[in-house]
Amino acid sequence: MFSTAQTIVIKIGSAILVDKATQSLRDDWLAALAADLAELKDKRIVLVSSGAIALGRQRLKLSGRALTLPEKQACAAAGQSSLTRAYDDALGRHNLLTAQALLTLNDTENRRRWLNARSTLDTLLGLGAVPIINENDTVATDEIRYGDNDRLAARTAQMIGADVLILLSDIDGLYTADPRKNSTAKHIPIIENLTQDILAMGGAPNAAAGVGTGGMATKLAAAQIATQAGCDMVICDGRSVGALAALGNGAKHSRFKARNNPRKARAQWIGGTLKPSGVLHIDSGAAKALENGSSLLPAGVASVSGQFEKGDAVAVFANGVEIARGLIAYDLHEADQIKGLKSGEIAAKLGYDNGAAIIHRDNLVML
Repeated sequence: MFSTAQTIVIKIGSAILVDKATQSLRDDWLAALAADLAELKDKRIVLVSSGAIALGRQRLKLSGRALTLPEKQACAAAGQSSLTRAYDDALGRHNLLTAQALLTLNDTENRRRWLNARSTLDTLLGLGAVPIINENDTVATDEIRYGDNDRLAARTAQMIGADVLILLSDIDGLYTADPRKNSTAKHIPIIENLTQDILAMGGAPNAAAGVGTGGMATKLAAAQIATQAGCDMVICDGRSVGALAALGNGAKHSRFKARNNPRKARAQWIGGTLKPSGVLHIDSGAAKALENGSSLLPAGVASVSGQFEKGDAVAVFANGVEIARGLIAYDLHEADQIKGLKSGEIAAKLGYDNGAAIIHRDNLVML
């Protein structure tokens, strides 16, 4: 399960992490998860964890009834510190450094914010930290919030180019019908393609909602996002202590197969889906550097044109021919000021910098 994957996103729902009866954290479960993660120290691991609202309910004594949106936001604020501290303590016992990141829908849909979030997560992973991501429920509203962390986890996996997304759930995979209601329901271990028949098995959203807010429908929506981004997705029963280790040892699960690898999926998205908002003309030296897999530095840019902001797609031309496309790290005004400069001169010119590259190689595809 984990041998070939380098970047893994693990989604942990409220119903897994928080005891429904007591609304308190399952300390033994979290301790076992931390021990399992310690065995994966050579991997890039991101956790997408619910639980802040459930823990905040207990702290604010709001259990036993439905919450209004402002009350949910208050609970998220009160519970997030408890959730973060719990992860920090549990993983810290194994010398794993954690970092908190709160995201909203706009952070993964707006390319400018998407680039900022991706850069932050990549930096944290490069430093050996384990980012703990949750939806920013304290500021999200009904119109922009995910409402479940399955899709947030899938967007995160897409953002960082994960190899596999694991949804630790209250069911061990996808069935032809709800096994709690239909004794003839059959488990589906491998899903090669998300057909309409497969998607119909999700039923209504929130069908299994208890402490959490997700259901099989949201998991299948997450599978669509993940597999299109080149990321396999796994649904398994995460309720037992040591569930992650059990999955690694072959516990029952459903695996949704990616259509291709993350890098190829990302290249197709940048090169074939996004319409360029601007054009960069580069010199022959920069063109050769791009062909060898380098980032595009300002020094190699001769001219810029168009109407673009940071995160927009731009076309890259050399000798009058488009040779690449990429997501630019600077807006038009900034790019025009730093073209032709050495990377070390960016901060002096702008008063700040968004990195040495005008287009990082991870955000660039050769045509």
